Amino acid sequence: MVFLSGAALVGLLVASVAAVDIKVQASGGNKTSRMPYGLMHEDINNAGDGGIYAELIRNRAFQGSSRYPVSLAGWTPINGAALSIKNLTAPLSSALPNSLNVATGNGSPDSEIGFRNDGFWGIDVRVQNYTGSFYVRGSYNGSFTASLSSTLTNETFGSVSIPSQSKNDEWIKHEFSLVPKSNAPSSNNSFGIQFDAKSVIGGSLDFNLISLFPPTYKGRENGLRVDIAEAFEALGPKFLRFPGGNALEGPNLANPWKWDETIGDLKNRPGRPGVWGYQTSDGLGLVDYLHWCDDMELEPILAVWSGLALDGAYINETDLQPWIDDALAEIEFIRGPASSTYGSLRASLGHPEPWKLSYVEIGNEDWLAGAPSGYDSYIEYRFPLFKQAIEEKYPDIQIIASPSKFDNMTIAAPAAGDYHPYRQPNDYYAEFSKFDALGPENLTLVGEFAAVHPNGGRDWDAGLHPFPWWIGGVGEAIFMIATERAGDRIIGSTYAPILRNMNRWQWSVCMIEFEADNSKTTLSTAYHVFKLISTHPITANLPTTPSTNTSSLFFVAGVNEDTGAHVFKSANYNTTNHEDTPVKVGFAGVEQGRKAQLTLLTSTEGPFGFNDPKIGNNVVKETNEELVAGSEGVFEWTMPELSVAVLEVSPEEKE
Repeated sequence: MVFLSGAALVGLLVASVAAVDIKVQASGGNKTSRMPYGLMHEDINNAGDGGIYAELIRNRAFQGSSRYPVSLAGWTPINGAALSIKNLTAPLSSALPNSLNVATGNGSPDSEIGFRNDGFWGIDVRVQNYTGSFYVRGSYNGSFTASLSSTLTNETFGSVSIPSQSKNDEWIKHEFSLVPKSNAPSSNNSFGIQFDAKSVIGGSLDFNLISLFPPTYKGRENGLRVDIAEAFEALGPKFLRFPGGNALEGPNLANPWKWDETIGDLKNRPGRPGVWGYQTSDGLGLVDYLHWCDDMELEPILAVWSGLALDGAYINETDLQPWIDDALAEIEFIRGPASSTYGSLRASLGHPEPWKLSYVEIGNEDWLAGAPSGYDSYIEYRFPLFKQAIEEKYPDIQIIASPSKFDNMTIAAPAAGDYHPYRQPNDYYAEFSKFDALGPENLTLVGEFAAVHPNGGRDWDAGLHPFPWWIGGVGEAIFMIATERAGDRIIGSTYAPILRNMNRWQWSVCMIEFEADNSKTTLSTAYHVFKLISTHPITANLPTTPSTNTSSLFFVAGVNEDTGAHVFKSANYNTTNHEDTPVKVGFAGVEQGRKAQLTLLTSTEGPFGFNDPKIGNNVVKETNEELVAGSEGVFEWTMPELSVAVLEVSPEEKE
């Protein structure tokens, strides 16, 4: 099998199976980023609503827009109740004007009527505490019953009675806790609310903002789904880039991500038409992202809207100032003192202490939507005007432009660029030295990257690969090693998109696949590679001889100054005749007998193996071995073709 075409081999050294002998010097390398790897959240693939945002009820507040009209999606009647959407003269709030009217309908007036919601394609039911709430308007003297039941057998796993506090002309919030008595055998379950029809005065009741949460990550109210958040935490991330990519731009100029509509009480968040085919609730909003940063100890990288929509429309220079002011207001909300205008707004929401914010990105992929005129407007006035305003008020903030040097934009230091290379695996092989072109004035964030196209394909014309696959993961490892070698010029890197709901998705190659059933969360080949590389930090690179790859082996060496450990990371891609590659690595100053831990990743299914959510397999084989340094402190091992390894040398024991 040959992975590289003849054209791709031009200018590259012929791969060899001879032993690769690498000497690592004791000093002289460059410092690296203290946040080399992080996370980027995007609404694509129901990654927010129905994804990491733990809310279990779909279409909980009947939000809609001209793009995605209000509907009863997710809702069905119980016992013949008549369900309809009402736009009342006295709505729950101006942000949530639509509500659910539940009338006796065709059911018996003596029966318990109500409604159920099937969640985001099911609800995972376990013996644990669920917290819920709903608003109701109308006269009712009885009790409500909230329950979790099977949609296949109608078996009820748990229910709770909630005394009514409802009033005829007032919206009243009802809160409850529900603990099922048994685990459901599958996620084919629904949440229901029922009430006694004959105790309703006026024939119907109105409901809105019907919510149900399982336990959340770190117990945070309105928080994150535990299994997904813990999978993220295990990657050892250092930053979070939000509110994502195209979600920031919005589908048109009328609907960008508006930070001030994503804060405060959920009843005051109108939601927005997303860019991936559905309405979003904005339940996961600005403050919730900052809580995410707090709970995982992440550096926030905030993207502010730069006046470009995904349909290519952009704001004229004469109309741009209000949006610059809005960006400044958002930054003040995050990091301004409680005495400031927007800092006081933050304080009124229970957060008197400012958050730390050191990185602000202006826009997202402004080189793509609406090019060339939209991109020209970014270079000519949109980026310069945003940059000037932010620098004047916050000179300590690291500003990041949404394009990079590789998108044909000259970005004057100290501003940085943002590079988004979605590639074939072979491209990462061929472009290993690409970052050598970056000077110290070309500081760059890699805000998104992934191997998404099969080798030899037609890239975007041919579409995306169905799942992350092993050779793609090895290509990604080569790319990550390249970014670490340029760690003094690369702010950090993150895979994207990260999440894919297997019931509704628009982008197939994602790090984690999931559905309602938590037991079916699948960690892709890309996840395992990213985790190995990201959880063995190098804070200072060390020079090597040879200085770069001379064969199929790509590598970086350095030291973790926090622990004193020496670290060597490598990926073996395209060997001669698919033979294994012997590796020798000697660290200057590391004596004979020193111990090291070698972690080696390979595939049990070859280059095209992938982790399939349907069968729950894992093609990634992890081998751990303790190595002992031989003469002159040299460690020796063998790397198969298409493998990734990290060698971590224990620090010298002090007497």
